[in-house]
Amino acid sequence: MTKQNNEVFGHPKGLIYLFFAELWERFSYYGMRALLTLYMVNEFFLYITDEAAREEMSIGIFAAYGSLVYATPVIGGMIADKYIGFKKSIMLGGILMALGHFFMAFYFDAEDFTNGLFGLPIQDINGFFFYAALALLIVGNGFFKPNISTMVGRLYSEGDDRRDSGFTIFYMGINIGAFLAPLACGYLGMSDDWGWHYGFGAAGIGMLIGLIFFWRGIKDGVFIENGDQPLEYKDKKMYGLRTDYFFYLVAILLVPISAFLVRYNALELIGELHLHSSILIVLLIIILGIIAKNMISLSRVENLRLVTVLVLTLFITVFWSFFELAGTAITLFAERNVNLVLLNASQTNAINPGYIMCLAIPFSLMWVALAKVQKNPITPIKFALGILQLGLGFLVFALSAQYMDAAGKTPFIFLMIGYFLMTTGELFISPIGLSKVTELSPKKMTAFMMGVYFLSSSFAHYISKFIANATITGSEEVPEPGFMTTMIEKVTGFVGATTDSTVEGVQSLLNYTSVFTQVGVVAIGMAILAFILTPILKKWMGGVH
Repeated sequence: MTKQNNEVFGHPKGLIYLFFAELWERFSYYGMRALLTLYMVNEFFLYITDEAAREEMSIGIFAAYGSLVYATPVIGGMIADKYIGFKKSIMLGGILMALGHFFMAFYFDAEDFTNGLFGLPIQDINGFFFYAALALLIVGNGFFKPNISTMVGRLYSEGDDRRDSGFTIFYMGINIGAFLAPLACGYLGMSDDWGWHYGFGAAGIGMLIGLIFFWRGIKDGVFIENGDQPLEYKDKKMYGLRTDYFFYLVAILLVPISAFLVRYNALELIGELHLHSSILIVLLIIILGIIAKNMISLSRVENLRLVTVLVLTLFITVFWSFFELAGTAITLFAERNVNLVLLNASQTNAINPGYIMCLAIPFSLMWVALAKVQKNPITPIKFALGILQLGLGFLVFALSAQYMDAAGKTPFIFLMIGYFLMTTGELFISPIGLSKVTELSPKKMTAFMMGVYFLSSSFAHYISKFIANATITGSEEVPEPGFMTTMIEKVTGFVGATTDSTVEGVQSLLNYTSVFTQVGVVAIGMAILAFILTPILKKWMGGVH
């Protein structure tokens, strides 16, 4: 390892600390995420005797948690930008998330406490720790997630050709954590020798390790002034409290509110309008209002760059809406319709981060090499190519139907190739998007806009749920002849997008591959739109590559 001018491997030394901090934070997140639904169905809600109701409750809580965990970065980013700085926000968020993981490790067996505990029913005590844990994770993520990405961007000056490469390396850390977490936490959580709460505890330990790396970076001075609290609020008081202490209190008060929202959504107390969708709509209106207000004081160049960020956010929302099918529809497709080799269906979720671990460094080097010869594609082109590859990946999944066996099972190689194209598409779009949000956003709004960028995942999770449901239910009617029907027939080989087979596997294969074809076609259409808009976006970016 060479060290020169406070750099490591040609990048600022701070990148190494942020890399490992994010790696372990993502380990904690994906470790907990891998266990959550299974834990609710098989342990936490066992007192609900109706299995369908138990699964419905679990899915409702998971949906609310997933939406809120990607919505709170907007709030955390705004507070960090203006009031307390990135360093204090990241430490606050990390501590709250570690507490959340350890709260998940608390569980009292009703058989051991037949008379309750402290005069309370044991179910109520378990419920307190469970919903408090989810709320701590939601609020903590809001303060951690947007601000550590913003700090990565601040390591590089405007126009630094190493920026995209640095974010690709940072992105590899995310995926190393995502790859290792289900293996380690999943093993502990589902092991008869250990149990769920050891899995959740392991996630908490991962979060503590990430915090230690970040704290060491602060103590070693590698971030210099990057992420410090804004000077105008450093010694200022708000409502009688020091500014940072005031927002620490705000964070604590947000915990019971978040716990209530998760529980409220699961019970669906507002009829058919799901609460998390209502929250997303309200947040979107508030965000657009804040952006519009700030645009008044910005220059023309800053405003056009800000609009470009919003357009890129729209494209990334489409991308994640399709990509997030990996955790639902593609996993079920793998279980029901793929002849798996070496892996079971749940383990196929490691394919994507496994590919990224292999490809992130080559991609990082590729962007630097292309920049040196002035061949590095501009951001809108990268977005278009990323969405295009995602679409092709889904068409590969659908194409596998032409090679099915009598039971409706398809060769494993198609799953591997499809995931490969999804992964290369992700590397074209996701780390590059993180990089450009930090570069294109006005400095006083950087963390806020990073939060807006992450909010796209909230909408994406919500949209993805409906797409996944379509793969499960299928169509009870013969599809009308048309463009999509023709595409489904040509890609999958199912004549008229239907089948006369009574084999359950063949019928489910038709459902999955029909939807995958449509997703692929729509993704390619969005890629073409991105290509068309490239000249306009290039002009609006004002010289930013």
